[in-house]
Amino acid sequence: MPEFAFQLASPIARGLQEFFRRLEDRLELDRTLTVVLAGGMAVHLYTAKRVTTDIDAEFSARVVVPSDLLVDVTLPDGETETLYFDSNFSTTLALMHEDYVQDSLPVDFGLRHIRVRVLSPVDLAVSKIARLADPDKEDIRDLVLAGLTGAAEIEARAEQALKAYVGNTSSLRFNIRDALEIAREAARERAAGAGSGI
Repeated sequence: MPEFAFQLASPIARGLQEFFRRLEDRLELDRTLTVVLAGGMAVHLYTAKRVTTDIDAEFSARVVVPSDLLVDVTLPDGETETLYFDSNFSTTLALMHEDYVQDSLPVDFGLRHIRVRVLSPVDLAVSKIARLADPDKEDIRDLVLAGLTGAAEIEARAEQALKAYVGNTSSLRFNIRDALEIAREAARERAAGAGSGI
């Protein structure tokens, strides 16, 4: 993966940092808790393009996130959005490689006891395949446009993830095919932009 820097200056990213700071205080932690961030919020940290309000995350220990823990952020257009934890998120519903936690990347939010990690770009793209709704397609496209992953890497990781998937995989294979076409098209667009000096 090419070198990159997480996009931490946006209102959404600053709001996410504040969310985890407040969570740390509310939980009164006395030991380290690891959080693996997924979903649109993870895409935003890589690309700063996706505007999302729900926080999809998996914790290294059983945690009750207070339902009233909300963080308001003001976007550049003046609109106010509220960030909240999505209690329905589960990695078991997504196509996930077995090494997604150890391959996730740390992001420094300056917290004392919460260690935040973000799904790697390829695992983030693969996690979008099971649902592959329009926002998921756009997320895959943006990750490839940013040069953070590509079709060949996504295909290899998805095929490895399929080995641990329980159930009928025929629909997943159709989604993988469609996701790879999105990735290839985004790569062509990126190459065309680079060629034209854009």
